[in-house]
Amino acid sequence: MIRLDARIPEGPLAEKWTRFKATQKLVSPANKRKLDIIVVGTGLAGASAAASLGEQGFNVKVFCYQDSPRRAHSIAAQGGINAAKNYPNDGDSVYRLFYDTIKGGDYRSREANVYRLAEVSGSIIDQCVARGVPFAREYSGVLKNRSFGGAQVSRTFYARGQTGQQLLLGAYGAMMRQVNAGKITFFPRTEMLDLVIIEGKARGIITRNLITGALERHFGHAVVLATGGYGRAYFLSTMAMGANGSAIWQAYKKGAYFANPSFVQIHPTCIPVHGDYQSKLTLMSESLRNDGRIWVPKKSEDAEALRNKTKLPADLAEEDRDYYLERKYPAFGNLVPRDVASRAAKDRCDAGFGVGSGLAVYLDFEDAIKNLGKDVIRERYGNLFQMYEKIVDENPYKTPMMIYPAIHYCMGGLWVDYHLMTTIPGLFAIGECNFSDHGANRLGASALMQGLADGYFILPYTLQHYLAEEILVPRMPVTLPEFERAENSVRDNIHKLFSIKGKQSVDAIHRKFGLKLWEMVGMARNKSGLESALKEFSALKEEFWKDVRVTGRYDEMNPELEKAGRVADFIEIGELMARDALQREESCGGHFREEHQSDEGEAMRNDDDFMFVAVWEYKASDREHEMHKEPLKYEDIKVAIRNYKI
Repeated sequence: MIRLDARIPEGPLAEKWTRFKATQKLVSPANKRKLDIIVVGTGLAGASAAASLGEQGFNVKVFCYQDSPRRAHSIAAQGGINAAKNYPNDGDSVYRLFYDTIKGGDYRSREANVYRLAEVSGSIIDQCVARGVPFAREYSGVLKNRSFGGAQVSRTFYARGQTGQQLLLGAYGAMMRQVNAGKITFFPRTEMLDLVIIEGKARGIITRNLITGALERHFGHAVVLATGGYGRAYFLSTMAMGANGSAIWQAYKKGAYFANPSFVQIHPTCIPVHGDYQSKLTLMSESLRNDGRIWVPKKSEDAEALRNKTKLPADLAEEDRDYYLERKYPAFGNLVPRDVASRAAKDRCDAGFGVGSGLAVYLDFEDAIKNLGKDVIRERYGNLFQMYEKIVDENPYKTPMMIYPAIHYCMGGLWVDYHLMTTIPGLFAIGECNFSDHGANRLGASALMQGLADGYFILPYTLQHYLAEEILVPRMPVTLPEFERAENSVRDNIHKLFSIKGKQSVDAIHRKFGLKLWEMVGMARNKSGLESALKEFSALKEEFWKDVRVTGRYDEMNPELEKAGRVADFIEIGELMARDALQREESCGGHFREEHQSDEGEAMRNDDDFMFVAVWEYKASDREHEMHKEPLKYEDIKVAIRNYKI
């Protein structure tokens, strides 16, 4: 068993990161040229890390399964990026951002990591402005801010509804500069299928060329995973169709521990499901909650009339509308954290007040348009309104948007220490694929913050500290037995998939599994449902390996083969999610156990028994996963029941 050591520096919270940087081990410029680093993933975290490491002088290999890094799912983050700049002079600070993040995560994240995130947040904005990111500006030229859920200050910097895309273009440009300089070798349309470990350290990966089907071996003195979350396990989610958890799952099977797998985020403002053959959901930015008001009818008969379309939203007088977030949480109103807003929407719909299909609530801009004018709303959200109209065929300037919660982000991921290193020496995980910063619920606009903080401002220090001990390690030939065994294992698994020749498509099994995962390990969980889930997932896993049909060939471009490997991993990840949710006998953040709620339906934590990170160790395919605990200690904040009412 590996001992969990978070390696948090000594000293006061506000000085830990400064002390680490002042005392870290360094690699000289001449020695950097001798060291190779593998970066898997080219979203915000991966692209910024690769750019920074290439700029420092390391030799970097970068891999992505898309044809271009510009297609990374980071572009889907529309609303903004948090930073404690306090430009509006409304009381923000590094400490307040730190506190809001800890509180928003329901006191289930590591204090030192979160403080560091808040501490470097301001530098991210300076870096991005220097790279030409077109943030919105006031008339004076100062960068604009807007509010997001879980905060009472305006700290979110944005570029209309395209913030993720603009930030990614900045990181992409920085990365491609290093490609042009010869410090980064870029491998597009290439998927990592296994991790190579030599003498206990991560030393390389096995990949598949998605164009030719060829398996390839790559050595690195260290491996960095920046592969995002596993939310596509649910089939219907806001995540990109290609998003998957396979890289971190293969690392898990090789000895990297997995933390809090059941902590997944439900985003409250997504376009509702509209058909049985839908394969993806579309996110409407949380920034819309700045000016949009969320409501349902007060009377069930009005809700039924709206569902039957015998009434229109405009037919309901103000006194017949229930602005339930403003009613229940007056201090934060429509800007409560995502988990709170999502459960409130589900509660209203379950009670019979839902609109549309019955699983939707209104997001209404009528008041904002009256008060601010249509031109101001168009300037702030125009592209989002256009996107909604194209999908739903309704004009949101004239009729309220309909929204409903959906799977959006994973707070769980590979366990990492303060250095962002996993339990496998030399294997680092950054961005959404690690667990470290968001606890049981992520605040809006913090995903971009974490990805860029890890890539630009944290990993370049901590990885160098590790590599200082590796400068005498020569480049290893990929003919070593460890590479041979890993490639053979990948090849055997591919041949096994083709040998099944069953009757069901990969998508059919994924849909069946994903909908069960949403039903039993989704917005609400209970003991009997989770126990049933474990049995059903086990049966579906057996069904997959007996009856899936993978068409085409393995030695050519084959999207069905890609999906088959990912869905096989999703089913196993889902089993671990259910197991983790079952052991956590409390409600916290996005993990809502129906047995543990207040009389008002609010989440009830159990700090006496569950103030820890659940850290899972893979044993073998025929053995139970083993859970370890990393206790969470809060020295600089007072742990309290989350209250967004006052």
